[in-house]
Amino acid sequence: MVERLSSEALSSIIGDIYDCVLNPEGWADVMVRITRAVDAAYTTIALASTADNHGRFAAQSPWDPVQMRALQEDYDFDGIPGLKAAVIGDIDTPVATLSHMSEAELQQTPFFQNWAKPQGLREACITKFVHTPDRIGLMGCTTHASRGIISAEEQRFLALLSPHLRRASLIGDLLDQTRVTASLYREALDHLAAPVVLTGASGAILHANAAADQMFSMQGPILSRNGLLHAQNPAVNRALLEAIAHAAGADASLGSRGIGLPISAAGQPPAVAYVLPLTEGTARAAFRPARAAVFVSTTTSSSPLPEAVLTTLFDLTPAEARVLLRIGGGLTASKSALSLGIGENTLKTHLNRIFAKTGTRRQADLVKLISDIGPPLVPAGSR
Repeated sequence: MVERLSSEALSSIIGDIYDCVLNPEGWADVMVRITRAVDAAYTTIALASTADNHGRFAAQSPWDPVQMRALQEDYDFDGIPGLKAAVIGDIDTPVATLSHMSEAELQQTPFFQNWAKPQGLREACITKFVHTPDRIGLMGCTTHASRGIISAEEQRFLALLSPHLRRASLIGDLLDQTRVTASLYREALDHLAAPVVLTGASGAILHANAAADQMFSMQGPILSRNGLLHAQNPAVNRALLEAIAHAAGADASLGSRGIGLPISAAGQPPAVAYVLPLTEGTARAAFRPARAAVFVSTTTSSSPLPEAVLTTLFDLTPAEARVLLRIGGGLTASKSALSLGIGENTLKTHLNRIFAKTGTRRQADLVKLISDIGPPLVPAGSR
């Protein structure tokens, strides 16, 4: 592996991403580090409303500000080659422009002729790292014309960064822009509207802010049982504790675990949990000896899409998640295959893998599994 794409470089950048939860001014430096790692010209993070066809850069590495403003104002999702494919594609799956179209086709586009070519740029690689009902988050790396196409190894590196960007950006929203010095972190937690619980590696509760204590007293959607943190939804509780345990290890090992876990029980208002690792030697270490911080959101807009919940809970691929939603929703195999545009043999292959990953054996087991998890897999009020 190229040194700039090494596991050490990946772990270091992931650590910096999580530090941005507490210090958002660090995002620009993170963008610079990603740019260098994948040998790009510049890198951006954009957050856009699903109702808005233009991006809004939340952070970027240095590039001509006039040109970046023109990029936002003059080009929408349809005008930038490859961007729409990334938006409608799977989360955590990089889309390189030249894997989506030929170089000749790219060079004929108005975007390339009028914007990219004059600046000596070649192609982009765009990764969707957030997709909730009202927001889409995109990371884009754009390369110089003087280098080769974006490699599979570079795309894999970006794919590994994606779930960490998602966790950091969504938890950052819950902090509601409250930024303080390390000595005041715990005091700041107590004044946050979002419930936050600091735990040990086993889920032992070390500190809970006032909002979290109120949830404990109301018996949900998070619970305190014998000093351990639990989810009101028993179908998700194991996944929550596993995410906390992984958070106690290296940042990179957490992956997509603990992002938007649906923790409320059936019939209760929807709530999701996000797990942030509190790694030693980082700004987050101010919370030690706690090993993880669990943030709870009850806003509908923060709920991940159903496919994202299933990939997180059971380590499914996006294709397997789509099959589980249909089979678990009661559709027959033939109708599920037809709705997904795949053959029945392909669906059976996915189904066998789903059974193995979820520890189930029959369609009835999958229907119960989906029902037990509840919203957002099963719309509220549908049962």
